[in-house]
Amino acid sequence: MADELLTIAERVAAQAATSAGEQVEAYVARARDTDVKVFDGEVESLSSAETEGVGVRVVQGNRQGFAYAGSLEPEAVADALTEARDNAGFGSEDEYLGLPEPDGVSPAQLDLYRADLAKVAADDKVALALEVERATRAADSRIRGVETAEYGDAAVEAAVASSTGVRAQVRRTVCSVYAYALAGEGSETQTGYGYSVGRHPDELGVPKAAGMAAERATQMLGATQPGSRKVTVVLDPLATAQFLGVLSAALSGEAVLKGRSMFAERVGEDVAASRFTLTDDPTNPDAFGASPFDAEGLATRRNVLVEGGVLLGFLHNTYSGRRSGSVSTLTR
Repeated sequence: MADELLTIAERVAAQAATSAGEQVEAYVARARDTDVKVFDGEVESLSSAETEGVGVRVVQGNRQGFAYAGSLEPEAVADALTEARDNAGFGSEDEYLGLPEPDGVSPAQLDLYRADLAKVAADDKVALALEVERATRAADSRIRGVETAEYGDAAVEAAVASSTGVRAQVRRTVCSVYAYALAGEGSETQTGYGYSVGRHPDELGVPKAAGMAAERATQMLGATQPGSRKVTVVLDPLATAQFLGVLSAALSGEAVLKGRSMFAERVGEDVAASRFTLTDDPTNPDAFGASPFDAEGLATRRNVLVEGGVLLGFLHNTYSGRRSGSVSTLTR
């Protein structure tokens, strides 16, 4: 299937009027996803959908245009290219616009696709959602209810090709179970959520998701607010992840160019404690968003952003890299 998508992308890219300095990029994707929600032992909703489409980017005369079609029919793909060319004519001139060129980085060999996901019956997916609800209720006697329990999965295939020589294709599957629990003692009620993710339903840990939801819902029961004072803060791992998510936004090249990063002009300086190192690594197969290629078709790579408290650099796409005198390191 991915080969079919790459063929479509290559066919679009080959239509670039290179003699006139035109560059064309096509991103083609197809996805199948399922979502199940249950409540009180009954199925609340079940949806399954398949989507496909093509995005086209055209750069001509330092102007850029985009267009998208929600179909891979030849006529729809041709219309998207025509519309992208037309939109480029209305774009603002920018000397830094241009498509990426192959940079010689070899893509990581990642095992992200489970073909058997397509063979898992809908009844089995419903059973997982019901199981995580039941397990959450049974995890602790103080659990009063489960507000929602869910199962979800997606199988995604994508390919990108450009007139500058970029060729890439990727496919991956993801699935998860999730529970949101309510716990109480007396008149007090607290909530908490838990989840487990994997590439296939067999890789999911229902007890893990249920136990996490129950623990997070019950651990604050009876808690009181302490008086004001200076204390050492120990962050919950999920709170740490959220904090780092906010922090990472300021480490993008785009944020720096737009004046939205507190780290601008601080490369090489101490920005954190000497024991702090922050790495962005989409080549790690255990990462939920792992991928061998980024959205522009360049191989992803491990980027050390902060090492020993020292800021080493930012995450760039091709455009922000050119404006900053750097190279593309974008990994998402």
